[in-house]
Amino acid sequence: MMKKIVVVGSGEFAREVKWLVERINHAENIWDFLGFIDNDVSNPDVIGNDEYMLSAREELYAVVAIGSPDIRKRIVEKYKRNPKIYFANLIDPSVIMSDSLDLGEGNIVCAGNILTVDITIGNHNIINLNCTVGHDTVIGDYVTINPGVNVSGKVTVNSNTFIGTGAKIIQGLTIGEGVVLGAGAVATKNIPARTTAVGVPAKVIKNNREK
Repeated sequence: MMKKIVVVGSGEFAREVKWLVERINHAENIWDFLGFIDNDVSNPDVIGNDEYMLSAREELYAVVAIGSPDIRKRIVEKYKRNPKIYFANLIDPSVIMSDSLDLGEGNIVCAGNILTVDITIGNHNIINLNCTVGHDTVIGDYVTINPGVNVSGKVTVNSNTFIGTGAKIIQGLTIGEGVVLGAGAVATKNIPARTTAVGVPAKVIKNNREK
């Protein structure tokens, strides 16, 4: 029997995640897509809001298709109050990944990604189009990795971090919690927690407020 699923959010990335669900179903018919969840119910494709999720009485799967790590975390923590809500892993059929991958829940892994050996990925992360993640890398929770990012081997990316399009992280580095690594940046040294780093090589330009 197909599993009922909703996509939380109704913006551009949410539409891409709906397409991801369709691609998965073309390979193996798993998901019964019900619609989008958003507190702005003016969108005709939105079937409900927070109240819909918190009042669900039957098993319902969800993914949160919102790029901001902090907003994604707040939504997940709210919906976890309902024991009928489960968080799906959505992995595009084109993804190349090792059987040694250790994957949590609620992750979105888009088309074209390559995830090699002995990688650990936590919960509620987004790995967008055409990224590479090298051996023995550890990714925490609520991390957003935008298109075209290259993460080398033995890297640690701590939770609530946002990595911009086309950024690169060289081998063995640690990216602290709550970091913003700008688009196109190349991290050649560890990046301290709750900072924003940009450029080639990446340099810290400001501290981020803890949320």
